[in-house]
Amino acid sequence: MYVCADLNQGAVLYANRSSIDTWETFRISQFGGSAPSSGYTRLVWSDEFNGTSLDTSNWTYEIGTGSNGWGNNELQYYTSRPENIRVSGGNLIITARRESYGGMNYTSARIKTQDKRTFTYGRVEARIKIPTGKGLWPAFWMLGNNISQVSWPYCGEIDIMEHVNNEGVTHGTIHWSDHNGNYAYYGGPTPWNLDFSQYHVYAIEWSPTSIKWFVDGNQFWEANIANSINGTDEFHKPFFILLNLAVGGNWPGSPDGSTPFPAEMLVDYVRVYQ
Repeated sequence: MYVCADLNQGAVLYANRSSIDTWETFRISQFGGSAPSSGYTRLVWSDEFNGTSLDTSNWTYEIGTGSNGWGNNELQYYTSRPENIRVSGGNLIITARRESYGGMNYTSARIKTQDKRTFTYGRVEARIKIPTGKGLWPAFWMLGNNISQVSWPYCGEIDIMEHVNNEGVTHGTIHWSDHNGNYAYYGGPTPWNLDFSQYHVYAIEWSPTSIKWFVDGNQFWEANIANSINGTDEFHKPFFILLNLAVGGNWPGSPDGSTPFPAEMLVDYVRVYQ
């Protein structure tokens, strides 16, 4: 989420491919779909959003415009107002609005579990209904909990689900600093289209050797991180979870007159199994 990736063609991307000395070993594989097969069956944490307010023992609101539009030239001002984020009907509801606020023309919300709920390995999943429209960028993702100490991308990033505009696919990506200190990102889209009028379960299965991406139990991507290959040691440390709905930015571009505001991202639950 910090730096956008042009994954529209389903290509494997790498910011500095020349620095990979074991490219064929590291290469991500694309799958047509298979059932999850990990042993991650013990629920260690969840937020079912069954109350009437956000549980701040789990989550922290991010407020404002961030540095350079959260690193992506995004156009929204994130707030903690009920107009932008609330818990109702068994869902977390993040609402992006077209309105003047804090010097910006759009508002939305972004929350994180940093320093409250962190995880290393396991199955991390959420059941989400996302909005579509020009300039909309919903995301379910993770960052290394040491980001405040080492900065991005040295902390590592796992994008479990990102979607932009009116695309029929979602994307899964990892970002990190490789063994030569170069920024790298690697990932791709689902090889099938999704019906975004419905909820879907987005998940990763993250082990000491790999990160696998799933939608509705169907695997579509996998990254090898065994033995910290190509500097992927970031992915063997604690990470925290983020949920947000961005407006605009380098990847989706700006909204236009067709963008449906207010736009809602509904999260039924977030669960972590180990």
